[in-house]
Amino acid sequence: MALDPHKLRLQVFEKTGIRVDVDDPIFALVALNEAVLEETVERHLARLDAASADLAEQLRAGAGLAPAGGAHVPPPASGGVRPIATSHAAFSPRELRLLAAAAAVAVLAALLVLAGQALFSGPGASERAALERAARLDKALPRLDPKVRAALQAELDKP
Repeated sequence: MALDPHKLRLQVFEKTGIRVDVDDPIFALVALNEAVLEETVERHLARLDAASADLAEQLRAGAGLAPAGGAHVPPPASGGVRPIATSHAAFSPRELRLLAAAAAVAVLAALLVLAGQALFSGPGASERAALERAARLDKALPRLDPKVRAALQAELDKP
């Protein structure tokens, strides 16, 4: 499957806002990456095929069937085959202890974060005093002379 430079160019522009020309060297890197990926995939597929064929031969030999080559393999001795365990506990006792410890650590960490937030958030004593003073000034401001109020407002509006 070959890459479409125009489609990739459009995707890059939509995601990043960067305009890329189809002759940009970045497309050479994309093509190189695609070639390396294709070779790696082919190599892994060949390994999987070989492993599958080997497993099929082992299964045929274990069942006493003829291998793919045609020769007959005798079935294994009855005492040499062990059954495969098909069920097990969801968690071992050790895993349960580890999960409980991890949950306890997570809860303690969350409580520590909440305590720190409660301790350090919210206004301190000086901020509370400043807010109270501002509230009193807001109440007193409408009772001032209009000329003084305008001058005070002008001072407050300065940076």
